[in-house]
Amino acid sequence: MVGGEKELRIRFVPGCCELVEEDVDIPSRRALITGATGLLGRAVFKEFNQNNWNAVGCGYRRAQPKFEQINLLDSVAVHEIIRDFQPHVIVHCAAERRPDVVESQPDAASQLNVAASGNLAKEAAGIGAFLIYISTDYVFDGTNPPYKETDIPNPLNLYGKTKLEGEKAVLENNDGAAVLRIPVLYGEVERLEESAVTVMFDKVQFSNKSANMDHWQQRFPTNVKDVATVCRQLAEKRMLDPSIKGTFHWSGNEQMTKYEMACAIADAFNLPSSHLRPITDCPVMGALRPRNAQLDCSKLEMLGIGQRTPFRAGIKESLWPFLVDKRWRQTVFH
Repeated sequence: MVGGEKELRIRFVPGCCELVEEDVDIPSRRALITGATGLLGRAVFKEFNQNNWNAVGCGYRRAQPKFEQINLLDSVAVHEIIRDFQPHVIVHCAAERRPDVVESQPDAASQLNVAASGNLAKEAAGIGAFLIYISTDYVFDGTNPPYKETDIPNPLNLYGKTKLEGEKAVLENNDGAAVLRIPVLYGEVERLEESAVTVMFDKVQFSNKSANMDHWQQRFPTNVKDVATVCRQLAEKRMLDPSIKGTFHWSGNEQMTKYEMACAIADAFNLPSSHLRPITDCPVMGALRPRNAQLDCSKLEMLGIGQRTPFRAGIKESLWPFLVDKRWRQTVFH
């Protein structure tokens, strides 16, 4: 997988086609991406793949044919792919990230978010690979933002607790690993339900029906492309400097409630927003959420690492394929 390799390709010539063997240059830097079928994992895989890395993605239910199918709870399978591929960097995106699902399936969530992460860290340490473990702003209770990496976590829900336990498992098994805490994500989704941000689009578009939108929790929507860039930059700095390790924060810098995001989405597509109703009460249903878990990102910024896409530009790019009224495509973009 390193250096030059042979690849079979079909060459078309007048009257026939033939199978030929061509030399292919394989980048020498190797990155393994877990959860590569998910919203963040797809962006991370693409970022490494397009920047002179030999990236291999792995997933489970939706993996094949593009990605390696690996059950991260299968320690033998995890050992084999790491031993065979010998990655320099592993970006661990796979997780159960839906707070309400974690509450209803705690054992399964703990297995993936904690046990599998600890095992992956141990395997990475065994070959000297740099592991980046993706964590969350939900490790904080949201009462005293902004939060630095040195602030004491106090998760309010089981999702935040499992991710915090995952952080500890990773760093206990691999003292050279990195933890990257990030907030709510959006980006190029395969379906609107993939992101807590993009899932609001239908409520925005169907303006004939009023829609209640949370106007209590303060969020910092972050584009997965930006997180992917941070992961790559962190990996490349680490290859030059072994002191790059420990806990880091990255986040968009636009503070918005879901109601404000929905209004911004409507504005981006020239859609009405008068049917959106702001709800300022603390939500009573589902897992508890922190009021404001803003992350202080100055540690990465001081390293020269980071990228931020303006929300309106990023959300327009992400949601364009899901416009219901095709006429808006012509009026907005042409």
